[in-house]
Amino acid sequence: MTGRLTSKVALVTGAARGIGRAQAVRFAQEGADIIALDICAPVHTTVTPPATREDLDETADLVEAEGRRVIPGVVDVRDLRSLETFVTDAVTAFGGLDIVCATAGITSRATLSEMTESTWQTMLDVNLTGVWHTARAAIPHLIARGGGSMVLVSSIAGLRGLIGVSHYVAAKHGVVGLMRSLAAELAPHKIRVNTVHPTNVDTPMIQNDHVRRMFRPDLEEPTREEFAQAAKTMNMLDVPWVEPLDVANASLFLTSEEARYITSVALPVDAGSTQR
Repeated sequence: MTGRLTSKVALVTGAARGIGRAQAVRFAQEGADIIALDICAPVHTTVTPPATREDLDETADLVEAEGRRVIPGVVDVRDLRSLETFVTDAVTAFGGLDIVCATAGITSRATLSEMTESTWQTMLDVNLTGVWHTARAAIPHLIARGGGSMVLVSSIAGLRGLIGVSHYVAAKHGVVGLMRSLAAELAPHKIRVNTVHPTNVDTPMIQNDHVRRMFRPDLEEPTREEFAQAAKTMNMLDVPWVEPLDVANASLFLTSEEARYITSVALPVDAGSTQR
């Protein structure tokens, strides 16, 4: 099928690379114009190499290559006022808003006894409050449009506990609670709200030395292949991780008319990880 999002406008945070880029490009392939936001800078307490403005520009180029319009913006989801201003200006330029993907997120690792207050707070500020900010900035425009769909990106950590990332688990569980409340609040406005829950995804968030050593502490510099062997143990299917496109396709389904009566659902894209 093609053209499932023809004449739609989609807002995607975390769009410079990874899942956010995959959502932006996949939605453009199906006919949507894109508002693509990313901080394009390091976030304190994280070790993941940051996205750059060049990454965001590449996402914009990929969207335009699909024949769609795009408005890219360097915006921190922790800054509500800047987010509201940029979204309002972009929605005005496009004439409306139909779809929201709250995808921006960070990762870090520490046991609770070792975790600093800053590490805890930064995680919640980005991965939970940032999602709330995105919803807050977008909802008036969805209501004005007469309906729409929101996909909040959670994680398998939003459905189960994981060791050494209690702050991440708490934030991602919080996203599920936010989704369920928003689904109930916004149903009268014909706005559907759902979450997606990936296992490890093949992005820079996991493909870095810090995460590889976390999975293979027995090795000084584990290779991608050595990391993959260890990562497979998380999943039911014989894969170490899923691809950004897999999450984008699930998001596309949830935002399309094929899912017109699906709301308040937590959809795993996890190779069976949560059932292992």
